[in-house]
Amino acid sequence: MDNRRFAFRAATIALFLGGLWIGLPFPSAKESRSLVGIAPEKVADYVHAVLEADRSIYTTQVVDRMHEKGIVAAAEHWEQDNALPLPAQFLQHSGRLVAESGRGIRYRLIGLSPIYQRNAPATEFERKALTELQRQPDRPVTGIVSSGKKQYFQAIYSDRAVSSVCVTCHNSHPLSPKQDFKLNDVMGGIAITIPLE
Repeated sequence: MDNRRFAFRAATIALFLGGLWIGLPFPSAKESRSLVGIAPEKVADYVHAVLEADRSIYTTQVVDRMHEKGIVAAAEHWEQDNALPLPAQFLQHSGRLVAESGRGIRYRLIGLSPIYQRNAPATEFERKALTELQRQPDRPVTGIVSSGKKQYFQAIYSDRAVSSVCVTCHNSHPLSPKQDFKLNDVMGGIAITIPLE
């Protein structure tokens, strides 16, 4: 693994774990005896808050800032172009690292008009959730889903175009089925999946 890729993975893990460590209070010994567990809705909200904060900082303080100063731009083929990953790629790559950790939790970007089909809804629940988020983007759509014999809690949060980088990429990409996004439009969703076991 080359140094850039290692640094990207290390930074992704540090941001995610740092956000969880800073954002969650540790119970005292007395409190921990009385805690049975955290509701999956709360866990999803915590994870989403960390993802949203990390992505916002990466987008505004790294990508936008470096681009404005002419230092380096974000590009779809960032590894080959010696560029920064696009904000969506940053989230997708960190999601893969979390999935590879073996803890069972997963998150990914999905959309009704994705550039790549791998980001399309994988289930009817995801498709319906994305449709609902177009109407009511401020509340996640949640439910229990099954895969084989296992059950998972899934929360789909709206994913908005928070930067001109998002809008420009989707509106100008030759594979994009929708090319009229505007700033703050709901572009899709962040699907967070938590095992129930």
